Amino acid sequence: MVHASTMTHVVLAPLLLLFLTVSIANVQVCDAFLLPKSTGGNVVINRHQHPYIISRIIETQHASLHEIVRRTRNKSISNRRIVRFSTASVLDESIVAEEANGLMEIGKFRAALTKMGMLAFISSMCVFMPLSLMPGELLRRARIISVTQREILSLRAGQFCARWLMRLIPFANVQVIHEEEGDSGSKGNNVDEPSVWVCNHTSMLDVFFLLASTKRLVKRPMKIVYWKDLEKNPVTKILFKMCGFIPVSMAANKSGEENEYDRSSFKTMLKSVKQAFEDGFDLGILPEGQLNPNPEGGLLPVFSGAFTLSKLSRRPIRMMALNGPHRLWHPDENKGMKVTSRQVKLRMYPNGRIFKSSDEFAETFSTVVGHFGAKGEDLPEEELRQWLDGSKWESMEKNRANMTSGSV
Repeated sequence: MVHASTMTHVVLAPLLLLFLTVSIANVQVCDAFLLPKSTGGNVVINRHQHPYIISRIIETQHASLHEIVRRTRNKSISNRRIVRFSTASVLDESIVAEEANGLMEIGKFRAALTKMGMLAFISSMCVFMPLSLMPGELLRRARIISVTQREILSLRAGQFCARWLMRLIPFANVQVIHEEEGDSGSKGNNVDEPSVWVCNHTSMLDVFFLLASTKRLVKRPMKIVYWKDLEKNPVTKILFKMCGFIPVSMAANKSGEENEYDRSSFKTMLKSVKQAFEDGFDLGILPEGQLNPNPEGGLLPVFSGAFTLSKLSRRPIRMMALNGPHRLWHPDENKGMKVTSRQVKLRMYPNGRIFKSSDEFAETFSTVVGHFGAKGEDLPEEELRQWLDGSKWESMEKNRANMTSGSV
């Protein structure tokens, strides 16, 4: 049997050459529309942005380079670099901060250009991703690799396509916020610990941003629980089937409508989850169960399925939060692809744990992830720490118990 990581490099190397060829046309667009004028301007750059753009900005600027490392309110959790190139002698950090936080809406021209880039990215994914998945399936049919190896290879191929196409078509400015190794005494996010991962659901673009951003930080392969009706889309059906993702039927799943799991499919899902754990996969779940039509107002009611699977498997729950994809493609059909910002943030919280009750999980997830999803920033540092280590919930339980005993 051939190791899956070896096959990943063999299969995906030709695709990289193809992507680099496609990028030549994209570079011309970058030169014409995305570079700042010679009179100066603010530019926000991070490690996901197109490397050609960064080098061209440096070449075309006629002023000294000023680098600002701005941390979020929780200074131990931000690794964001904000770079400003300007002919001005004084840096207006407030403007830079507003741009970085996505508070300033982009103009109509840039919004139209961003929408064109987003559509080009989605179209490219529809073409390149199925092509990148075919070799793995052919190898499985030839019995060169196993089904599990095919699933891992397909996941890596999907991550590869999303990551490189976002670099070649930089329609969004993606910022990943996480603990650096050893910050605040934590183990950081680069740990190889079997986990159940949970995230909010703000846009149809969520899966692409997660595929593009989690490869370096989530070391273990992951299977995602998804709504079975997504298989009506042939591209997502190919990806989900090849990666071995786990379907679940829902009684209703239109954004904003009350829904619930179809219990007839629950037994099959549990069997698939158990097999995924045995094969060495992590599990990814969207506890809201559907797209949130109003991400700015917090989360939808949270289902307890992640807690149940965490308890059964004795695996900790680790939380992620997305902010910004809805400003590119909003789940509200009345807004749709009305682009208002290019800023997208993915927050990966450290030190997952096994919650004591479903209520504790739901309240913690809604408070921590809901706040970041709505505001694009964490809770105050001390409050966040208390929610993550469980002390906040314990104090709330004690207060409720005291109030109950006092009223008797």
